[in-house]
Amino acid sequence: MKPEWIKLGVTAAISVLPFQSAAASEPLKLVLQVTVDQLRGDLIDRNLEHFGDNGFRYLLQNGVYYTDAHHRHANTETIVGHATLATGTDPAVHGMVANLWFDRASGKPFYNVQDPDYPLLAKSGVDQSTEIDPTQRAATSDGRSPSSILSSTLSDEIAVANAGASKVFGVSVKDRGAISMAGHSGTAYWFSKSEGRFVTSSYYMDAYPDWVSNWNDAGHVGAYAYTDWKLSDSENSYRFIEFDDAEWETDFPGFGRTFPHPFGASDSKYYTTFLTLSPAGDELTASFAKTLIDNEAIGEDGVTDYLSVSFSSTDYVGHIFGPSSLEAEDNLRRLDQTIGQLLDHVDEKVGLENTLVVLSADHGAAEVPGYLEHLGIPAGFFSFNDVDKEPAAEALIAEFGAAQDLIASFSQPYVYLNDKFIAENGLKKADVAKSLARELQKIPAIAHAFSSEDLAASAIARTPVSDAVLANFHPSRSGDIYVVFEPHWFVGDFDGLHVASHHGSPWSYDTHVPIIFSRPGMAAQRVSSRVETVDVAPTVSAYLKIKAPSGARGRVLKEALATQ
Repeated sequence: MKPEWIKLGVTAAISVLPFQSAAASEPLKLVLQVTVDQLRGDLIDRNLEHFGDNGFRYLLQNGVYYTDAHHRHANTETIVGHATLATGTDPAVHGMVANLWFDRASGKPFYNVQDPDYPLLAKSGVDQSTEIDPTQRAATSDGRSPSSILSSTLSDEIAVANAGASKVFGVSVKDRGAISMAGHSGTAYWFSKSEGRFVTSSYYMDAYPDWVSNWNDAGHVGAYAYTDWKLSDSENSYRFIEFDDAEWETDFPGFGRTFPHPFGASDSKYYTTFLTLSPAGDELTASFAKTLIDNEAIGEDGVTDYLSVSFSSTDYVGHIFGPSSLEAEDNLRRLDQTIGQLLDHVDEKVGLENTLVVLSADHGAAEVPGYLEHLGIPAGFFSFNDVDKEPAAEALIAEFGAAQDLIASFSQPYVYLNDKFIAENGLKKADVAKSLARELQKIPAIAHAFSSEDLAASAIARTPVSDAVLANFHPSRSGDIYVVFEPHWFVGDFDGLHVASHHGSPWSYDTHVPIIFSRPGMAAQRVSSRVETVDVAPTVSAYLKIKAPSGARGRVLKEALATQ
């Protein structure tokens, strides 16, 4: 035993130092990575006074909150942001450049995590399509896997460091939200609207564990039948109470745009869709995740496990009603409760002192044009069907004999050229792409248009926007022309469904997200210096003292490695 004076001297020396390594504290049993789909960076502080003690407030009081965190890629969509958080690198490297891209080899649209080699472990021929998410409908296979992710993920590296002994899972309503975070080495579960249950694919297993089947058969999904989504607090406590029946909100058939929102019968056509358009989607996700923790013995051995929980309801609610709506406001209060209950369960089963919680978002959100116009701020929707009506079309017709015929399709953020028309008319694709990009940029609602030829050759002026587009550029997956709309302008049509709000731009309202690292004993602080989402995976890797994912380009955030 050391003499008492030595112990006192060591204590005194530590007391004058501001921080010591948090990674040197008790062994970590679990990394819990929480991703809130469409949680714009300002929304935590906007709603904090109405949050409880166990959710967001707990994370802030026991962690480091980066208030000016941003995605640095241009296409701020779900898979792009999730994969960036998982890999610590840009879509130019991890390859997930959009929710949907055109596969030139097959000549068909490609949904980011589709894989015909690994069908769903469910009823044969399951259709994963939804009325809200048209990218699912574009998938040409019901199979799913992480095979298209071109970099290792944080969860992969945790498995590598522990000789495959770490338990690695991803859970979400969305397949892409679960698969991207679970990586290549983990197991992903997501919610099938068509079946009303959590599913996975044969990439991960040959048959469901009993606990999954038991959860699916226990009536959790059906329990919402003939109930309503009602306000959780008194009406006078809501900032947006006067906007409950705003004309700019999407009036989804049977769900309405005013409270209460009915779920209806469990066997009705849109029942499971309604669940995801409300806090119920997140509640089901958390329930499934808690059952997973119990049955997969998370945190019960001597190695660090990994669990990702991606909450999707904020995104669906935002698309239909807008981020500044009564529905979005109440949804976040309910999400705060749901996160608090998940953290309480982790504390009971694993111990929060043994858990590093990392919270961020895959993207932010644009305000609804109607809401902005109500405040006198210019905004609007854009339709590519109207390109022929623009003066710029005259230049294209004079040069190539056509305008609209040059465009095969637009799938955010890419314009795809009509290769057949170009070939039949003896045109050069590179010339068409550059000229079309030039003319598109003259349209008032379009801020920038970059041809892939110019991006590949770096033949563009370097600006913050062009750097974001370059970070999103992958030669074999990106479209022919990358379109950036003016701030507060976007395409609001999703395969026939007109949505109120959207995301996918390089503007700050879409790139700005929160980043929080939390563990009891961590030096609680707000950090206002700008950081990037590519920093998350390298920082957790440094915390765990393991190597970063293979494509990682972010930096280690030192504040998250310190404890008081």
